[in-house]
Amino acid sequence: MPAGFSSRLRVWLGDAVFPTLTATGTGSSILSALQDLFWLSKSKVEKQLQIISVLQWVLTFLIMGIACTLILMYILCTDCWAIAALYLAWLVFDWNTPKKGGRRSQWVRNWAIWRYFRDYFPIRLVKTHNLLTTRNYIFGYHPHGIMGLGAFCNFSTEATGVSQKFPGIRPYLATLAGNFRMPILRDYLMSGGICPVNRDSIDYILSKNGSGNAIIIVVGGAAESLNCTPGKNSVTLRNRKGFVKLALRHGADLVPVYSFGENEVYKQVIFEEGSWGRWVQKKFQKHIGFAPCIFHGRGLFSSNTWGLLPYSKPITTVVGEPITIPKIDNPSQKEVDFYHSVYVDSLIKLFDKYKGRFGLPETEVLEVN
Repeated sequence: MPAGFSSRLRVWLGDAVFPTLTATGTGSSILSALQDLFWLSKSKVEKQLQIISVLQWVLTFLIMGIACTLILMYILCTDCWAIAALYLAWLVFDWNTPKKGGRRSQWVRNWAIWRYFRDYFPIRLVKTHNLLTTRNYIFGYHPHGIMGLGAFCNFSTEATGVSQKFPGIRPYLATLAGNFRMPILRDYLMSGGICPVNRDSIDYILSKNGSGNAIIIVVGGAAESLNCTPGKNSVTLRNRKGFVKLALRHGADLVPVYSFGENEVYKQVIFEEGSWGRWVQKKFQKHIGFAPCIFHGRGLFSSNTWGLLPYSKPITTVVGEPITIPKIDNPSQKEVDFYHSVYVDSLIKLFDKYKGRFGLPETEVLEVN
């Protein structure tokens, strides 16, 4: 470093900061110097990064699809219309990619931002059994919560080490097919290994993509999200049998998954059955595929105010023992009912075994609706 520049930098930064920068030149040294300059402790910096990481995903979940659609339409009306036209041409060409396993990116799945996302709550993934790479799997994820934050963090990112805990297994988190009609959002979702929760997509992954695939289906869906509230452990499962039929048709093993704490991160206004609010929610669910919820978390600058940020409550996702499923091309209703009952019993046993370890009383009962 030139002597003249060195002396000027010393004057500008101060004697306390300059030696740190010149000694190592690393990113951690620069961060340390910035902390000294702005009187921020490392823990405060990390907390702000955690908040930013969660906020970007909440905004992605709520408005990214609509926002990107409007921006694309606007660009079409400007002098930069060619950029939007090229993307639309690509969109037409690439339209069926989500139905064929998508286009995952290990680079995106390993972004540092997801580790800050994980630590905000924090979120943990607990493995109970090994999974064979010679088999395919359907994970039933419970409960839905408001946004399925545990499902996203554990299976659409590498923040909790899913690839290390289940080597050779490729997780695909299934979500609403409508999300993949939204420009930009579809590409963002696919980069994390997220796919549409429809028959075409699931059939392709389980039959034409080799073995070692695990499709994560949030079985309760929108109906379950309407009843999620702190302190309540209930799942919508009694009449949800389509995922069992898919497993039988492909010979894919079923794996129960329960996320303790998923319902604790948001507070929701629960409308009673028969009320006008529940009627509106069910109409949305029937015709659009999702149910609008009135919910709140904490504020951006204070945990004592209301806002869109979830509360910092631990979420622990426990992956249970796989249930071996035979391949039956046209399973009868009796066969579907039998394996569905086996799955329900397995989920209840998983909940009962681990509830005490993650803050629930031994008297707590999982409500299956």
